[in-house]
Amino acid sequence: MAAWIGVCPVCGEGLEAVALQCPACETRIEGRFQLGRLARLSAEQLAFVELFLRCEGKFTRLESLTGLSYPTLRKRLQEILRAMGYEAEAEAPPGPEERLRILEALAEGQISYEEALRRLRGMGSSEG
Repeated sequence: MAAWIGVCPVCGEGLEAVALQCPACETRIEGRFQLGRLARLSAEQLAFVELFLRCEGKFTRLESLTGLSYPTLRKRLQEILRAMGYEAEAEAPPGPEERLRILEALAEGQISYEEALRRLRGMGSSEG
């Protein structure tokens, strides 16, 4: 079975399904079906979304599993949102769990005072 693709490899436009078939009884339904926003993602982006969901959206778990920094993970998530057709919102001040994570990173010397302050204010990161 071929891998699912949602974007035309020639022009980059979104594809639509024109037939669905049951593998058990071979019932076939034809028409024009939208594939949905997730179909717009690359295989790499889809893998990131799956990992994000498995981590229940916790960036601390994502950081430990991927070895990537918080700013890099945020950037990837924002790219995925844009690929799905959503505007990435301005970053809101972090919630209690994220504030604690920022303060722990500061205490462990992983980020500077200025970086911690920038993140606590919801201004994102200067890292990439």
